[in-house]
Amino acid sequence: MTADDEVSALAYTARRVRRHLRWARTEGIGRLIEEDRLNPIDRISTAVAKRRWRRRAGRTPGSAMPVYLVGLQRSGTNMLVRGLDAAGEVEVRNENDATVFHRFQLRPDPVLTAAIQRSRHAYVLVKPLCESHRVDELLALPGLKPGRALWVYRDVDDRARSEVAKFGDANLRALRAIADGSIGRRWQGQRLDADTIELIRAHDPQRLDPHSGAALFWYVRNSLFFQLGLDRRADVLLCRYDGLVAEPAAQLRRLCAFLDFPYHPRLHAHIAPRASHDAAGHRRLPIDRGVRARCDELTDRLDRAAADVRSETTKAVDSG
Repeated sequence: MTADDEVSALAYTARRVRRHLRWARTEGIGRLIEEDRLNPIDRISTAVAKRRWRRRAGRTPGSAMPVYLVGLQRSGTNMLVRGLDAAGEVEVRNENDATVFHRFQLRPDPVLTAAIQRSRHAYVLVKPLCESHRVDELLALPGLKPGRALWVYRDVDDRARSEVAKFGDANLRALRAIADGSIGRRWQGQRLDADTIELIRAHDPQRLDPHSGAALFWYVRNSLFFQLGLDRRADVLLCRYDGLVAEPAAQLRRLCAFLDFPYHPRLHAHIAPRASHDAAGHRRLPIDRGVRARCDELTDRLDRAAADVRSETTKAVDSG
């Protein structure tokens, strides 16, 4: 298994085409268009609105606050991006932005810093999911206004189901490479301590099915939230996707309070409130028993941390 940078442009493009075809078959062409924001009318109207905001209220270059949207792929981050992109104050640098990303991974830090410094918006939203393990380092980049980070997590079953539908057994292959030591410098193996690597090996990725592999990968990546001490930082907000879709207005108000950002209903106009995964009747996947136990334990820990932050944010909003 080679790193993306070692794959030819033709092979990389062919792989993306196959992935999109599989996604279109499993989820429908409309979902694909929405997921990758392929509707040209939406993209043009957003660009025009941003230009108008810059003419009316553009900020001095170098004053933008960086906001890093991190966590794990297939966790609902595009939903947040779409909402925040509706605000003129926000410049979005998504994973397909060639200025700061190459094949969904950040270019060198000076490139990112320069792009943020050039911005005339109040906020620059960057979504470096492959670099979620570096969010503490990104928040410390010199030459930038102190930033914020949003760590998003999603129900493990829903995330694993979505991951396998779009990317097949990619998570499982990454875990096998971590276990046998062939992962090299690829992002999936970065900043994993010895205990985590041993845990991966103990679950024997060679015998796991793709959904169990996606669940174990969910555990490994979301565990970084605590391993990096992000739960103790005032500049990092833990966001639960299931809470966002159940109560979009309340959750966006909480997020806006964290960013010191003006709330507006348009930020969640695209989200139709719906019940959580359990109430909606989604089946729990037949995930490996040992992996399931780990994921349930981490889910409880994440939910408690998110609830604590919610309580503190509510107090701050009420007192303000």
